Amino acid sequence: MLKSATSFDRFPFVPITRDSADCAVGWLEIAQKLSSSTLLSNECVIAVECYPGVDIEEIAAGMRSIFIGATVLHTKTAFLSAAELEKKFAASLGNDPVFGIMSHAVIQDFFDADKLVHLQDEIKQPGKTILVIGTGASVVAPDAHTVIYADLARWEIQRRQRQHLIGNLGLDNAAATAAQLYKRAFFLDWRVADRLKCQLFERIDFLLDTNQAQQPKLITGELFRIGLKQTAASPFSVVPFFDPGPWGGHWMKEAFDLPENSSNYAWCFNCVPEENSLLLGFGEHRVEVPSLNVVLFQPQELLGPFVYSNFGAEFPIRFDYLDTMDGGNLSLQVHPLRQYIRETFGMDYTQDESYYMLQAANDGTVYLGLKDGVDRTAFERDLRNAQTDPSSPFPAEKYINIWPAQKHDHFLIPAGTVHCSGRNGVVLEISATPYIFTFKLWDWGRLGMDGKPRPIHLEHGLANIQWNRTTEWVRDHLINRVETLAHGDGWTEERTGLHELEFIETRRHWFTKLTPHHTGNTVNVLNLVEGTEAIVESPSAAFEPFVVHYGETFIVPAAVGAYTIRPSQQDGARHATLKAYVRENGNGF
Repeated sequence: MLKSATSFDRFPFVPITRDSADCAVGWLEIAQKLSSSTLLSNECVIAVECYPGVDIEEIAAGMRSIFIGATVLHTKTAFLSAAELEKKFAASLGNDPVFGIMSHAVIQDFFDADKLVHLQDEIKQPGKTILVIGTGASVVAPDAHTVIYADLARWEIQRRQRQHLIGNLGLDNAAATAAQLYKRAFFLDWRVADRLKCQLFERIDFLLDTNQAQQPKLITGELFRIGLKQTAASPFSVVPFFDPGPWGGHWMKEAFDLPENSSNYAWCFNCVPEENSLLLGFGEHRVEVPSLNVVLFQPQELLGPFVYSNFGAEFPIRFDYLDTMDGGNLSLQVHPLRQYIRETFGMDYTQDESYYMLQAANDGTVYLGLKDGVDRTAFERDLRNAQTDPSSPFPAEKYINIWPAQKHDHFLIPAGTVHCSGRNGVVLEISATPYIFTFKLWDWGRLGMDGKPRPIHLEHGLANIQWNRTTEWVRDHLINRVETLAHGDGWTEERTGLHELEFIETRRHWFTKLTPHHTGNTVNVLNLVEGTEAIVESPSAAFEPFVVHYGETFIVPAAVGAYTIRPSQQDGARHATLKAYVRENGNGF
C-alpha cells in the first residue's frame, strides 16, 4: 500500500464567492468590517449569540477592542443556578454514563425570570453601546439592533471537551470527564442551541466562525444564507474527521495521507451532518460552520419533501468508515428496535445499518447473527460472567457467526441483529442516523482510549436481540443480496440492500462511461468505492462539475434532480459508486 494512494480531499469546500474581502480574518479586519457597517451606530444594542462551547472570554475581549467603552452584559448572569439546572434536567439526563432522553427544552428554560428582567433593564441605559454576549443573547435582547452569531463546529466542541477547556451550558464543570460533557451536550445543550439557531437564521446580521482560537472569521449574514442555499443546490462534501479507537487500524492513515500523530485511526465520519463541518469558500478564505446548518436552514431543498415530512430537519443517512486493518474487532453489539428506542429514549427511528467492505485482507471477517441452536440461557450467562470475571472472556465464536469478508461484499444489519466488524477490514458503514444508540454486549476485555473499560449495556442489548436471526436466515437475507436492475452503454446498476426491514435503499453503479442518475426528489449520498477519480455533472449545467476521488463521500441534494457521473479519464478503467437514499416503501414509510 503506497502513501497517498488516493487524492482524498480532507478539506473539501463549497465555493461561494471569489472575493477574499468578503471574509474578514482576525479581530483587526473584523473591527474594520463592523465599523464600516451601516447596521451599527455609536448607540446600539448588539446581541452576540454564542453556540455552547464558544470561548466567551475571547469573544468579549475581541468585541471590547472594537466597541471601546461599550457596556458588556453576559447572558450567564441571568441563568438559573447550577444546582437548579441540574435538578431541572435530571430526569431526562438520568444516571447512565452514555444514554439519556433527547431533550425538548428551549433556551428560555435556562433563565431565571427575575434575573432576566434585571439584565434586560440594564440594556435600557440611554446613550450607550450595549454588548450582550453568550448563549441566549437574542432572548435577553430581543430587539437588538444587530445580531452576530458566533458559531462552532461540533467536532471542535468535542476537542475542547477532551482538553477540559469548556463546560456545559450554564455549568462550571469543565473538569468533568469528556464522556460526561459530551453526553449532556448531546442530549441537552445542542438540542436547545439548535432550536434557537433555527429561529435566528433570517435575523443574523453577521456570522462569526470561532473554530480557531484568536483567529475568528466574519462574514455577513446575507452571505452566510447565500452560502447555505448554494450548498443545498449542488453536490457537496462535508469535512471528514478522523478519530482513534481501541480497535483502530492503519489503512486510512496510509491511503488518505493522515497525520502521523495518532496511534491509529478507527473512525472516519465522512457524512454525518450532525457531527461534520462544512467549509464555505470566499476567495482564499474558508469559513467553517456545522454542516447541520444546511439541514436546519434548507431542509426541503436538501432532503426533499418526503424525507422532510417523515424526519423533519434531520439528515437520516450516515456514511462513515471503520478501519480495523492491523487492528482489532469492534465491540460485539446490537442496535435497538424501533419501538424500544421510541419508548426508552424518545427517538422516532433506529439505527438500521450495513457494512460495505471498501477493503479487506485475506483473513477479513464480519461477525453477524447467532449460530443455529444457540442456548439463550447459556448465551446470557456467558455474557454476564464476562463482565464480572476477567478470567472468563465471552466465547463469541461459540455463539456468533463469523463470515469471511472480501472487498465489495455488503453485509446488511437490521436493528436487533448481533454484529461487529472483525479485524483486517475497512468498512464503509451505511446506516440510519439516530445518533449514538449502540448497545455493546462484549468489548473483548480491553480498555478504551482513556484507559478505562468502555460502558457495556447488556440489559438494553439483551432486550433487543432477535433470536431468530441465525445462520441460515443471515446467509439468505443479509449477505450480498445483489440484484442487477438496469444497464446501459458502459454502466450497470445493482441493488445491494438494505434489508426490507430498513428504510434505506442502496444502489451500486459499475461504470466506465457516463452514467445517468436522478435524486428522485430525495437526498442522495454516494461514495466512490472503486476507481481513482470521477466527475459529477448536471445535464442542464445547473451546477459546476464536481470532482470526487476514491473513498470520498458526497451529498447530492434532492433539489438537484438529474445528474451524471463519469470517470475523469476515458481509459476504460472500471469505477463504482455506492448510493444510498430513503425509499418510500421502507420500514413503515
